Formats: sequence, C-alpha cells, structure tokens
Amino acid sequence: MSKTILVCGFGPGISTAVANRFGAAGFSVALVARNEERLASGARALAAKGIKAAAFPADLGDPGSVPALLGKVRAALGSIDVLHWNAYGGGAGDLLKADTKEVRAVFDLPIASLLAAVQAALPDLRKNKESAILVTNGGLGYFDPKVDAMAVEWGAMGLALANAAKHKMVGLLAEKLKPEGVYIGEVVVLSTVKGTAFDSGSSTLEPHAVGEKFWQLYTERKEHTTQIA
Repeated sequence: MSKTILVCGFGPGISTAVANRFGAAGFSVALVARNEERLASGARALAAKGIKAAAFPADLGDPGSVPALLGKVRAALGSIDVLHWNAYGGGAGDLLKADTKEVRAVFDLPIASLLAAVQAALPDLRKNKESAILVTNGGLGYFDPKVDAMAVEWGAMGLALANAAKHKMVGLLAEKLKPEGVYIGEVVVLSTVKGTAFDSGSSTLEPHAVGEKFWQLYTERKEHTTQIA
C-alpha cells in the first residue's frame, strides 16, 4: 500500500516540486489550496507522470475547517504519512498602521491552521515510524537586525512575525514529538524561487532544489531546521 503526502498550500514552485519528488518515490499526493483550477491542473500533471493524486479545495486560513479536510483526504487516499505545510499568509505589513484584528489574523494560517493540521494528522503519523511533518519557512523570521530592516523596507512585518513564530513552533513540536518518533522539520528558504509570485525575473533558486532539500530532510532526519538560498 502506497504512502500519502498531504501538500497544504499547493501552487507553482516549492509545493509542486515536493509533490513531484515524493510522488516519484511512490507516494500518493493530496493537494490542498483555494484555487480549484490550479489544483485540478496540478493533479492532472501528476497523474500524467503516473502519480496518484487528488485535489481538495479548501481555505486553510480557517483553522476550524482543517480537521474535516484531513478526514476527506484520509477517506480518499488512506492514512496520512507526511504532512507538508507550504501555506503562508500576509497582512499587517506595517505594524504601526495595522489594527489588532489584522495582527491576530497574521497567525491564523501559518500557526493556528498548521497546528490544527498536525493535531488532526497525529493519529496517522504515530502509526508510522517513517512519518513526518515538513514545513516551508522563510528567512524573514530570523532574529537579525538586517533581516528586520528588510521586513520593514518590504512592508512584510506581519510575515516576519509569522515566520518567526513558525520557526519556534517547529522546534517546540520537535521536542514534544521526539519520544513518539514523529519527525518534524523545516526548510527555511532564503531567496525567491523561480516561477513563483515573488519571482521578478531575477530569481536563481530552482524549485526542484527545494524539493530535493525536503526529501533529504525527510530521509535523513538528522536536523529539524535547514536552509537553502
């Protein structure tokens, strides 16, 4: 019976590369995002390569809907062996102008919904010693004055807060889940990726390189955070 990877926040770039890499290794692939057309196209592209894939349209920004989503994936493709969280949000670009509601919302998608997905997937993950939670993160979350200056200049202060919180959560969950043998790790991407919305035409980081980095993280399980530029 094949393993299943759940790719949350599917789109061009990293998540497509991860779906292809794990699919090529025999995984069934569940794709989740809001854009139904993009999901359908992604599932067809994987199927054309002989990879079993299914699309699950959903708004991952609603943490309360995540458990039901995982139930649908489980019913369609079986036990979830790998959870890949590639979803990210925005908002509160200028913390001095953002209202409290906007600031709280910054943490819904990358923190609350990720945690809801982890909690919902744990019954499956605990059954498989090769299970994993894999998280995409960004370098704006690092504690460094130069990074802070970039976040302010780019109007991405809310994203920087979310990335920092996500980085801390990966570390906390790694310690919490260690006794149970459930692995969690993140790849911190330090530059823009070719073919994504952030690519202005000068990006040099290939999506497949990030996909390989996630595969290395999954197979080696030596560290809980790594980076790529």
